[in-house]
Amino acid sequence: MSDPFAEPRARLLDKLQRDGIDDKAVLDTIARVPREAFVPETFHKHAYDDTALPIDENQTVSQPLVVAMMTQALSLNRRSKVLEVGTGSGYQAAILSQLCRRLYTVERRRGLLNQAEQRFTALGLTNVTTLLTDGYEGWPQQAPFDRIMVTAAAHDVPDPLIEQLADSGVLIAPVGDRIEGQRLVRVTKENGVVGREDLGGVRFVPLVEGIDTSGI
Repeated sequence: MSDPFAEPRARLLDKLQRDGIDDKAVLDTIARVPREAFVPETFHKHAYDDTALPIDENQTVSQPLVVAMMTQALSLNRRSKVLEVGTGSGYQAAILSQLCRRLYTVERRRGLLNQAEQRFTALGLTNVTTLLTDGYEGWPQQAPFDRIMVTAAAHDVPDPLIEQLADSGVLIAPVGDRIEGQRLVRVTKENGVVGREDLGGVRFVPLVEGIDTSGI
């Protein structure tokens, strides 16, 4: 049976390369992970458009270019122990899981986490561990993490996440708000010294404190 997504996937990969994504492992993973599995069926025809798409609970699955850019900036390797803050649909987690040793992903919305867990099982992702919790707190019981990715924007990078970053670690996060603008920052920690690099403007849903169990 022919793959109905083959051509749009190829067009997306070509666009990502033109837009500066040159990490072959990242490109291969985006080619391999079925984005259509993470969006409502009504949006399947747009699954490989380079745009954010709506999911349940007024959330979105991020634009593929942003997913690729953040993943590339994280500088993953197969030994990395990674924390993702904001599981959402699970698409970014699925990408990360292919490029690291173990992924820990936290989500504050029970309904979204249930759906993501079902997708991880369907795709046979065995190195992903999930937790319903407040993303501002990270996952201290599993720290330190070699890499941390935050997929929602806070006013600044929460201190607990920086504390949970291992030495020689990298953290990627959007900071700011939609009124004043958001910037993607790359935080590094070397010998306890924290550095920051601005990677450019982005647009993310806000990082919200607390836990929403209404989806149980």
